[in-house]
Amino acid sequence: MDTEDVRALILQTFPDASVEVQDFTGTGDHFQAMVVSERFAGLTMIKQHKLVYQSVQNYIDDGRIHALALRTYTPEQWRRASVQVEL
Repeated sequence: MDTEDVRALILQTFPDASVEVQDFTGTGDHFQAMVVSERFAGLTMIKQHKLVYQSVQNYIDDGRIHALALRTYTPEQWRRASVQVEL
């Protein structure tokens, strides 16, 4: 798999989202993703991550994805985090 494959899978579940995916080992099975979506509003981080993992679970089960590290944000959380980074 490559980063665009993983991104497409996440976007199927979160079509409104901003999604960035990186292959952090270069092996094509260890990824990290940042997902910004309104669907995360009011959810705990664990629930947010569970929703994202559901979108790729078949690929985790068959071994095509060995690891997926996540950072999830609502748009408001992302705006606040972006402002803090710029300071």
